[in-house]
Amino acid sequence: MRMRMFGALLLVLVMSATSAWAQAKVPGVTDTEVVIGATTPLSGPAAAWGTTALGAEAWAKYVNEQGGVHGRKIRVELKDDGYNPGRSVANVTEMKDSVFALVGLLGTAVLNANKDNVAEAKLPTIWPYGNPQVFAKQPREKLKYVFMVYPDYGDEGEFLVQQAAKLEKAKKVAVFFQNDDYGKGGLEGVKRGVKGLGGAVSIAAEVSYEVADRELGTHALKIKDSGADTVVFYSTVTHGANLIKEMAKVGYRPKIFASFPLGDRHTMFRLLGDLWEGAYYNVTGAVPGEPEADRIIEILLKQEPKFKGRESFALAGAVAMMATVEGLKRAGRNLTRENFIEAMESIKNWTPEKITAPITWGPNRRHGLNPIRMQRANKAADASFSTITGYQNFPSHF
Repeated sequence: MRMRMFGALLLVLVMSATSAWAQAKVPGVTDTEVVIGATTPLSGPAAAWGTTALGAEAWAKYVNEQGGVHGRKIRVELKDDGYNPGRSVANVTEMKDSVFALVGLLGTAVLNANKDNVAEAKLPTIWPYGNPQVFAKQPREKLKYVFMVYPDYGDEGEFLVQQAAKLEKAKKVAVFFQNDDYGKGGLEGVKRGVKGLGGAVSIAAEVSYEVADRELGTHALKIKDSGADTVVFYSTVTHGANLIKEMAKVGYRPKIFASFPLGDRHTMFRLLGDLWEGAYYNVTGAVPGEPEADRIIEILLKQEPKFKGRESFALAGAVAMMATVEGLKRAGRNLTRENFIEAMESIKNWTPEKITAPITWGPNRRHGLNPIRMQRANKAADASFSTITGYQNFPSHF
């Protein structure tokens, strides 16, 4: 009897040890914690966008207050890359064996620099912010660990110029764009849109800038001299605001149509005041001032009051963490990267807290949503806005 009891006890101990050993082999996962990595621009010209990662972290803290996921608390390991692709690669390389997944990898050039890195590391990469074409051009076998919700810059650029013609009777359009895959993707979309308008609109100027540029007076004069009545922006918040100020200095106030990275109206009004009034810009989901967004923003502000004035970016980051949490819930207690991937693939027509249009991922679909809708900035005094279009859901690209 004693020998049988001893044998049974030994078997339980061996099985427990084996289970614990197996779990310990999953990067970033313990019995009580799951570690999520993020590299983002907390400094530099795109620092405003770094609020997305802070928003994701704030939502994780909120989830932890509700008990976490399957008994595990979420810890976010956050690193600053300054919007520099090389620094982001170093950060991902440092984290890839110690975090369970990456959330909110930000910047088209950053995505390009890391696309092979995350594939080789088999590192789940959730809700990266950048041109979907970076991954659309990848072999299918390298897409297994990527789950994206993001507008395609080409689709959006085409839509922007079409809306400029429709809403403001634009005839001559200038494009102010970042000299990388972000800006070039938007430029190609604008060209496509102009071609589709059959000669009703022409491109008056293509004016690029480098991320390191600080003085934009010359850029403003080039656009003014082109005679453009409308400027389409594919820039950082900082560069976009600086260009608008420089144009105003020389008495030039064209119509503004901006890509969604400039869609936080609170930030733009804070930087530009009434110079932002009348600007058209795209957004990708619910925004401050809409009930669905305000409910989540209230939660985020309790976690971090400093989000005041940066609510849109914080909200965009929170939604990325919501998707990660949904995957963790569906994966169950016995968490591995492989069953997490299967769980993410099971997400169909899912809307995180009513913040976005429905998202669908699957074994053959990693671009879960390709959405934009247009808004217009009204008065700086109250940061008011008007919604111009509903969701424009373009086809998934991969």
